Amino acid sequence: MRVEVKDVMTTQVASVNGSTPFKDVAEVLITHGVSALPVVDGEGHVIGVVSEADLLRKEEFRERYYREGYQPPLRARLRHRLSQEGAGGGGKAHGDTAAQLMTAPAVTIGPRVSIVSAMRLMEEHGVKRLPVVDDDGLLEGIISRHDLLKVFVRRDADIADEIREEILRRTLWEQPNDAVATVAQGIVTLTGRMHRRSDAQLAARMAGRVNGVVDVVDKLEWDQDDTPVWRGR
Repeated sequence: MRVEVKDVMTTQVASVNGSTPFKDVAEVLITHGVSALPVVDGEGHVIGVVSEADLLRKEEFRERYYREGYQPPLRARLRHRLSQEGAGGGGKAHGDTAAQLMTAPAVTIGPRVSIVSAMRLMEEHGVKRLPVVDDDGLLEGIISRHDLLKVFVRRDADIADEIREEILRRTLWEQPNDAVATVAQGIVTLTGRMHRRSDAQLAARMAGRVNGVVDVVDKLEWDQDDTPVWRGR
């Protein structure tokens, strides 16, 4: 079963609009216990994301600009110097609304995208959550790292049923087989016998791709070894 973003995303999404004041943005973040919020326009299109980091930057740089002789902590100075945003960080320090504080354009994802792609996108951009938008860019939900972990808490019985019905019992093999799948704590153990070694290897690989599988222990036996033999010189 291919799990998509829509299957695990949160549909009740806290968001703010571009004119939301700094303090109100902070209040929404605290009230909902989230680290970032989508910023939407009047029609619900996602135009950016405002995060705790964006708000903290305002406090971090405030003393730099407003207190004579103040020297920020080394970490703050290095971050300011090395940041690709450069002056953009200082600009956010002066921001008073979500539109001035947010990061834009937002990194978003569609509802029919696989959760594997969502994981990769989060890793690529270094974010913990992604606004989910439709084809017109309208906000439909949000998916977080916590949501992605839901696929790993499937019941062992459900995982075992899927492997038996979708992999071992389907007519993928030329010969019948007596392979058996058992699952404990997300770890699949394959036992029994299949006609060809390549069939057994394929069954193990397919089982490893089932959502919720943590690992596969392959104890399958076979009648015919049809795997190519490598011959070195």
